[in-house]
Amino acid sequence: MLDRKARGEAYVRKMRAELKAVQEKGVQMSGNAFSSVLLVKGEPGPAELMGGALLSGVDGKALRAALLKLGYAPEDWAAVDGNASPQLFRQVVATLDPTTLVACDEKAAALVRDAFADDLSALPNVEDAMLVPGRVVRVAGMRMLNLGGFEVALSSSAQKQIMWARLKQIPPMGDPY
Repeated sequence: MLDRKARGEAYVRKMRAELKAVQEKGVQMSGNAFSSVLLVKGEPGPAELMGGALLSGVDGKALRAALLKLGYAPEDWAAVDGNASPQLFRQVVATLDPTTLVACDEKAAALVRDAFADDLSALPNVEDAMLVPGRVVRVAGMRMLNLGGFEVALSSSAQKQIMWARLKQIPPMGDPY
């Protein structure tokens, strides 16, 4: 039987191997793989187009600030690009095992819809099943939220308020979950 330290080290080795496997398939990620929040970005912004890491631009800074204001720890986020196949994306989500998944734009929401189509179609409300922006749904043991265009919203004060209202629906869950 492994002691606590050995179990922790084995878990970290397993996670590194799983992350390496999905990264070798072309998935771009940033942030903390052990976090409770997974941010999914489908459309690259200026920072990413200039070679920066995923969510390294203004939108990433704003999202991290919002999460911090909600009570999340500064490192409690991971990000993945929305350019994977639905099957590979589902593998990434299973590997990271977040409690909350946030689609930052419509391309990311479309990927989430495809990857979790069976789970979403089982929801009783069509708006929830379609991941309508601003609605929080529970699927596969996670809260899911489609922000509906976070980066674009940063150019408008009114749209920023809408995004903030949406994000306030997903405060940290606390222990135990």
